[in-house]
Amino acid sequence: MRPFQDAEVAKVFDTYPPHIRTKLLALRELIFETAATTHGVGELEETLKWGEPAYVTAQTKSGSTVRIDWKKSKPREYAMYFHCKTTLVDTFRTLFPAEFRFEGNRAIVFDESDIIPFDALAFCVATSLTYHLKNTVS
Repeated sequence: MRPFQDAEVAKVFDTYPPHIRTKLLALRELIFETAATTHGVGELEETLKWGEPAYVTAQTKSGSTVRIDWKKSKPREYAMYFHCKTTLVDTFRTLFPAEFRFEGNRAIVFDESDIIPFDALAFCVATSLTYHLKNTVS
C-alpha cells in the first residue's frame, strides 16, 4: 500500500468499514497509478476537501480534483466525485452508460458488490486530472 501523504487523510480511511476501506484504497491506488502514467499531470497532492480524501494536481494545475468517499447513510455504496461545474460526469455518462452508475453531475457510485471496470475508470480519472489541459488548447 502506498504511504499516506497526510495523517488526516489516513485517519479518514481508518473510519471506513474494513470491506469499504479496501475498495476505497483500490480507488486511491488507481488514482495515483493513473496520474503517474498520464502525460502532464505531475505529482498529486493528497488532502481532504469537505472531509473527504481528495487528489489534486497542485504542482501542474493540469486537472480537476478527484475525491473518493463512503457515507454512513448509504452503507453499501461508495463513490468517486468530480467537480460538479465541469462536463466530466456528462462525458463519462455518454462514454460509459452501461459501465457505471452516476449521481447527478458529480459522482460515479459503486455498490460494495460491484466489479469495477478499472480501465474505464482509469480513463475517467485521467480525463479529470487533465481537464484544464484539454480546455486550454485552442
